[in-house]
Amino acid sequence: MREFEIYIDGASKGNPGPSGVGVVICQGSKTLKNISSFIGQATNNIAEYTALIYALQEALILKADVLKINTDSQLLARQLNKVYKVRHQNIIGLYNQAQRLLAGFKEVSINNIPREENIGADKLATEAIKRELKKKVL
Repeated sequence: MREFEIYIDGASKGNPGPSGVGVVICQGSKTLKNISSFIGQATNNIAEYTALIYALQEALILKADVLKINTDSQLLARQLNKVYKVRHQNIIGLYNQAQRLLAGFKEVSINNIPREENIGADKLATEAIKRELKKKVL
């Protein structure tokens, strides 16, 4: 059984605005992969879901069986744990895509964690935006 702990975060400078995603994939105490990617103009919620999708795709590539996903987005955690319904049109497609990807794992838990415990993913998401904005200035 391949078990991974994954930290995800989406960031948006403005809402909507330039956005990025950050993903940290760990196995035990070892970090296997960091993902930092600019995703264009998006809302913060779209960035959060996009980070989740990047994480799930990467976990499938790494042949994970069990995932513990940590997010500081209370909305995303509660929607995926079916506490809240997904009502926003911009999110429904991403939610459905995430559900299809989640089906590829034996076991998944989605945990809402405090922002202070998600510093690595937050930094990667913010760096993606900064890199892109720096390109535009040059």
